[in-house]
Amino acid sequence: MTLTELKYVVAVARERHFGRAAEACFVSQPTLSVAIKKLEEELEVKIFERSASEVTVTPLGEEIVRQAQVVLEQAAAIKEIAKRGKDPLAGPLRLGLIYTIAPYLLPDLVKQVIERARQMPLILQENFTAKLLEQLRLGEIDAAILAEPFPDTNLAVAPLYDEPFVAVVPRDHPLAKRDSITAEELKRETMLLLGNGHCFRDHVLQVCPEFARFSDTAEGIQKSFEGSSLETIKHMVAAGMGVTLVPRLSVPKGALDPAQRDAVGDAAYVRYIPFAGEPPTRRVVLAWRRSFTRYEAIAALRNAIYACELPGCKRLT
Repeated sequence: MTLTELKYVVAVARERHFGRAAEACFVSQPTLSVAIKKLEEELEVKIFERSASEVTVTPLGEEIVRQAQVVLEQAAAIKEIAKRGKDPLAGPLRLGLIYTIAPYLLPDLVKQVIERARQMPLILQENFTAKLLEQLRLGEIDAAILAEPFPDTNLAVAPLYDEPFVAVVPRDHPLAKRDSITAEELKRETMLLLGNGHCFRDHVLQVCPEFARFSDTAEGIQKSFEGSSLETIKHMVAAGMGVTLVPRLSVPKGALDPAQRDAVGDAAYVRYIPFAGEPPTRRVVLAWRRSFTRYEAIAALRNAIYACELPGCKRLT
């Protein structure tokens, strides 16, 4: 049994395809197939079920793949230990972020990391929460910035900040002149939501659960529409299709200040209105595998996030 064979096993489990796994490992498909067959013969178990159309992992194979991932991580940790002796932050950090955080946090975060840990470049990826959790489990990324709640996957989690929600309405909407708004008032509006898979969609439905019914006939509730991104939904609001909620970091600078908001880029089309009283919020956290050995890299990333402006958000330690 070799580390190379274990790497091939993990790749096939991830890709569910021998050809794609071979490409990912930069070897020919016959080389990869022979190595896995040799490992299966050595262990006297079937790791994969092969068919003409797909590759599936056997129940026992699932356990072997998980253990192989641990072994590969521990082997990589030996190199990391050696690197830490020279520079604890040396080398890239693979960071995943959900779609509703990345566009608004990254401009400042990348700047802060460059200033504080230039030797630790960020390899960035946007995705849905479920996909990022899977990539963390498989070791495809080192850490992820997510919004709670998400399934308990035995990850290490550090809270970063609580981010309030803000309502967005068309500029000529009756609510546009208001200084604040309530969730009750939104029940009478057509709500624009992100599509399935976006956790922020679920956060909005927690604030306004009525829209989960998608009912045309219920009194005071109109059918909701879906968009693929927050920026797309803002354009839909500007076009008069309805209203929406957005996280605070997505609000343009000055858009909540009555004295400045007319000068904001999209002020001709939409108005941003804060909630009255205690606003609904989401908790943003940093998650990483407990077996990840670059503790200094995680600490440096957290410090870089805390150094970001985060307007309207409550920093957590």
